[in-house]
Formats: sequence, structure tokens, C-alpha cells
Amino acid sequence: MSAKWARPVTKPEPAHKVRLQAQKINEILGRTFPDARCELDFSNPLQLLVATVLSAQCTDKRVNMVTPELFRKFPDAQSLASAERSELEEVIKPTGFFRNKATSIQGLAAQILELYAGQVPQTMAELVQLPGVGRKTANVVLGNAFDIPGITVDTHVGRIARRLGWTTNTDPVKVEFDLMDIFDAKEWTMLNHRLIFFGRRICHSRKPACGACPLADLCPSFGEGPTDPLVAQGLTKMAG
Repeated sequence: MSAKWARPVTKPEPAHKVRLQAQKINEILGRTFPDARCELDFSNPLQLLVATVLSAQCTDKRVNMVTPELFRKFPDAQSLASAERSELEEVIKPTGFFRNKATSIQGLAAQILELYAGQVPQTMAELVQLPGVGRKTANVVLGNAFDIPGITVDTHVGRIARRLGWTTNTDPVKVEFDLMDIFDAKEWTMLNHRLIFFGRRICHSRKPACGACPLADLCPSFGEGPTDPLVAQGLTKMAG
């Protein structure tokens, strides 16, 4: 066969098409979850930092039940750093892993006092040097306390990004950078909130509500969960 008429080699979908479809998905999620936001309660950057540390392996709802008493007893970095360890542990015990979390909280509070005059730093490089703080926690604080864009790859964001074909990576940092390549920085923080809302309410880990999904026509993983609309609707947690 002449090379002129040879079947063309299949190429990966151009990056601009991926971005266009991803933007459409982001817009749909924006309409579906107009109230998407950080679901941890906080009044200042330190409270958000501590609440995010407590949220590891714990629901935001449970953290929000603990933090009012925590911040009443220990309202600033000084009081957290100097807290009686047993008293601090008792307050945060319901969040699980309370000994490790107490170590992180007192360590970060002491470091914030020593290096930053009691104020939470506002850069990724500084935040990840604090005890118990990785990129995920740092991005939560930067995006929600300081309005500095970032993508927080928790279990929901990573799962959904893979289901939508935005990444094949499982490492959270690699997923973070894959998403940063697809979306403009101005979209990162709200995209994050929408994906987490979507993951908690519709695109569940074990049984996604595919038949009630607003992304059904765009999702390459449609069918991983029940596609019958009535069955799927019963799986959604839109009020949660």
C-alpha cells in the first residue's frame, strides 16, 4: 500500500481538547454545587491549619464538633504550644490518632511562635517545614485562609481525576501537578471544593452514583457504579 494511503497512526488527544472538556466539567460542577466551599469551620489561618491537621483520617463534621472547645481553651499559637499535653489530647481525642496529632499541633505552634511571631506563614515552602504539614494541608491553608491558589489532592480529588482521565498517577503530588497543567491557577481553589463536594455526594469510592451523575455524558468511567437513575439517586448524599 502506498504511504500516501496508509492508515494514520492514532495519536493521544491533544492537550487543548483535554483542557476544553475539563473546563466544561468544571462549569457543570459549578452549577451542581454552587455552595461548594471548605467544610472545616475556622475564623483565622491558625484555626484552619489546626483543623486541617485534625481532619486526617477523620470527617470534617467530627472535626467541627471538636474545634469550638479546642479554640476556646487554646485560642492562639502560644496557648497551643504551652498546653498541658493530656488536656490537649483529651479535647482532640474524638478525631482519632490524637497522640500524633497533638505532637504535630504543639510542634507547629511552637515553630510558628519561634519563626513567624505567632502568625501562620503564607508560602508553600514555609508551611511544609512545619511539623505535620504536607502539601495537602498547606494547599488547604493557602487557598482558603490566604486566597493563594492551590490544588489539594485528597482521596476524593485523586479518585475523580483518575476516573475523568485527567491523570493516571496515584501519587498525590503528581496528580496535583497534572491538574495544575490542565486548569488555570485562578480556577484551582474552587475546582478543589467542587471535586470534594462531588466525591462526597455522588462519585463515591466503592459505588459511584453514575445514573444520577451530572457528568455522565462526559465521564470515561461511566458505569463503574449503578446506572439506573432510581438506584443511583438512592446513593447520592446531596444534603450531606
